[in-house]
Amino acid sequence: MDVFEALYTTRAMRRVKPDPIPMDVQRSILDAAVRAPTGGNAQNWRFLLADDPAIRAELAPLYQDGLRRLYETYYKDRLDDADDQARRVSASARYLADHFDGYPLLLFAFVQHDPTGGSIFPAVWNAQLAARAHGVGTALTTILGIFHPKETLRLLGVPEDEGWRLACTVTFGYPTGRWGVAPRRPVHQVSYRNRWGEPVGFTVDEPLWPS
Repeated sequence: MDVFEALYTTRAMRRVKPDPIPMDVQRSILDAAVRAPTGGNAQNWRFLLADDPAIRAELAPLYQDGLRRLYETYYKDRLDDADDQARRVSASARYLADHFDGYPLLLFAFVQHDPTGGSIFPAVWNAQLAARAHGVGTALTTILGIFHPKETLRLLGVPEDEGWRLACTVTFGYPTGRWGVAPRRPVHQVSYRNRWGEPVGFTVDEPLWPS
């Protein structure tokens, strides 16, 4: 797969089939993850794959409660004034919560003594790009780490005294829909040059891939 196809089409794919992810695909995904840049080559990350239905069933209520609290607090004003696109995104997020225990594979990414995420998120993105190359859809979420960190670490058996923190969770599954380029605000509307507010010097009215 062309690298730009992967970059432009690796969007959140929350509606997936229950089909299991083959072990060789999982191996490829995690091997790509650990090849990402890591500050000082510290590699202070850990990755936990969950495909046990019992574990997913225990975590699902925590995730659903976290999404509910998110929508009642931080996202409340945004949802009250939502346009059609925002409502579609919200519905997709609710779908993930409602079907959290049905995803065939979950990835939990942990970081140790690194609150910035400067190393863990490039690694997670590598995993998502590798999944895309295998035709597997992904969606990244931080809800469990924000609203239920202690319960999640306990359910996953993470040591409590070693400084590990859940950075994010990624769902994996073969999509029911089609890959495509996600709609975004044009780059020249969100980018500057040299000083805040100064024009970046070019415009991109349409996605540059496929050219």
